[in-house]
Amino acid sequence: MAASIKDVAREAGVSIATVSRVLNDVDVVNEETKKRVVEAIKKLGYRPNIVARSLKTQRTKTIGILIPDISSLFYPEVVRGAEDVANIYDYNIMLCNSDFDLEKEKEYLKVMKEKMVDGLIYMSSYLDSEMLELINELQVSTVLVESKDEDGKLPSVTIDGVQAAYEGTKYLIHKGNKRVAFIGTHKDRPNAWSIRYEGYTKAMKEEGIDIDENLLYFKDLRAKSGYEGVEELLSRGKFDAIFCSSDEIAMGAINALRDKGIRVPEDVDVVGFNDIYTASIFYPKLTTVSQPMYDMGSIAMRLLIKLINKKPVEEKHFVLPHRLVERDSCK
Repeated sequence: MAASIKDVAREAGVSIATVSRVLNDVDVVNEETKKRVVEAIKKLGYRPNIVARSLKTQRTKTIGILIPDISSLFYPEVVRGAEDVANIYDYNIMLCNSDFDLEKEKEYLKVMKEKMVDGLIYMSSYLDSEMLELINELQVSTVLVESKDEDGKLPSVTIDGVQAAYEGTKYLIHKGNKRVAFIGTHKDRPNAWSIRYEGYTKAMKEEGIDIDENLLYFKDLRAKSGYEGVEELLSRGKFDAIFCSSDEIAMGAINALRDKGIRVPEDVDVVGFNDIYTASIFYPKLTTVSQPMYDMGSIAMRLLIKLINKKPVEEKHFVLPHRLVERDSCK
């Protein structure tokens, strides 16, 4: 039979209330008593009844994480950083994948409310007024990863996406490329990916290069979009470089160019975005804008746990450094 809280109290020689205070990390228990209780818990293999505990404390020790695409190699690395920190503080993770589906995303937010998650890490594709309203209805602490809300009310962990894309595009231009194509997500959608187009246009205009609509292709962040994007762009005319909003897009684009007999980087330079693991082992090895994926997840989780426990928070908006990683997909 599983050990009960009474068994722990008896083993440690304390009251049930004292065991409860230790389990809930209440500071009134002195260190010697706390040590005895922890040793008794380990010895007996006691595991708290999460359901009963959550009914009493209105806490489930569960944090929801909503991502748009589990197949992308970017998000698992962010989640890994978040989960490693959650484990340190004994929180469980509820991971939801929306597949870029707005209705699915809304449904998951409702499920999280029903499951009484203590907090939410939101990194998804539709950060508009409707989604922000749904997030606010959860009435739980929330941290945004990759994106910011317009008013800056929700804590966030991001990079400067506009500056990062600007630097990636500038790099291509300074390589001597004038007809720099762009493949990414739609410029009118309010999220972290669409602002990369802003960085692209900023760099082009600063260099005195007009934005050519024939060099733009908007879809999603997957490799298929990179492949299809290149096919479409080639049907419209010539280009000498491509800035891609994700590494997956860049890899798809390179495969399409190769299939058309166009060499990378000899004929066309390609820059990706994120620096996922496969960027360094793909052929040619991908020049890309690197995001600190693991750190984004771990910092977001530490911030969220502070908010959940009403601990002092010195900074609510973290903008982490990015860097351009030069490899073999550019001359």
